[in-house]
Amino acid sequence: MVSDAIVIGSGVIGLTTAVLLAERGLRVEVWTRETAVRTTSAVAGGLWWPYRAEPAGAVAAWSLASLPVMAGLARRPEETGVRMVDGVHAGVSLGGLDAWAAGVPGLRDAEPHETPRGYDRAVRARLPLIDMPAHLGYLQRRLGRAGGTVTLRPVAALADAARAAPVVVNCTGLGAGPLAGDPHLHPVRGQLVVVENPGIREWFTAAEDGTGDPAYLLPQPYGLVLGGTARAHVWDRTPTPSLAQAIIARCARVHPGLTRARVLAHRVGLRPARHRVRLEAERLPGGARLVHNYGHGGSGVTVSWGCAREAAELALADGP
Repeated sequence: MVSDAIVIGSGVIGLTTAVLLAERGLRVEVWTRETAVRTTSAVAGGLWWPYRAEPAGAVAAWSLASLPVMAGLARRPEETGVRMVDGVHAGVSLGGLDAWAAGVPGLRDAEPHETPRGYDRAVRARLPLIDMPAHLGYLQRRLGRAGGTVTLRPVAALADAARAAPVVVNCTGLGAGPLAGDPHLHPVRGQLVVVENPGIREWFTAAEDGTGDPAYLLPQPYGLVLGGTARAHVWDRTPTPSLAQAIIARCARVHPGLTRARVLAHRVGLRPARHRVRLEAERLPGGARLVHNYGHGGSGVTVSWGCAREAAELALADGP
């Protein structure tokens, strides 16, 4: 097909951006070096919660723009992979959260009897929890219904895409380092463990401890996701057994029965981190409009719809 826009990258950022462009009437093609289920997005735990992304003000706006969209998708969980789930974030009170917290309906300080063992304070909320492989499949089907396509095609240079369409959107995550010549991009390695769920229905997260690693339990349809780690500038995707044991032990302090849970899978993902999300437009030689939409750190799914809206506006804008 003759394309109006090429979106490079098939993670949650790329597919969401492609969906919005296609639903605005553009002929959209996604070029990707790997299928969506093999992207970093597919490994993500999937809880809506701003985490490890800057600048704080913009991330708050993108996150809050995404929240009602996700809540709407949660009305069809079997189709979209999105559910609204109650849970608790431990180790902080409402006043200790950033400004985005004021825009989350129902977010409140936990009562003493609601505070997890080992913590003196927490907040509670009902938030979107996304089964990421299912959600990526939904986005790809929605893109197809809007007339868009996905092509397995490695991209060696942005100019290659610019020769195929007048608009190019760079949603390549860590791949933007070499593709866009960006020295500020680096990985933050996240490891998690999936175990059989012994009956836990609520999500749990906690403020990072002295090691800098987060703790979380996320009940997904395929199992209970336990996490995690946040190791900057580490490229290794091989699960580390000692870290897996530490993750299980950390989560078992909240739910002791997890020490006996059967392990189903070990997963590692590399968050695409940057000092600030890059969401901006420029012109390529030859006149094609290039929009960058990458560097979302640990907040990719949380900001996905807000960033996609802004990226679509930039893609359709006139001027330099």
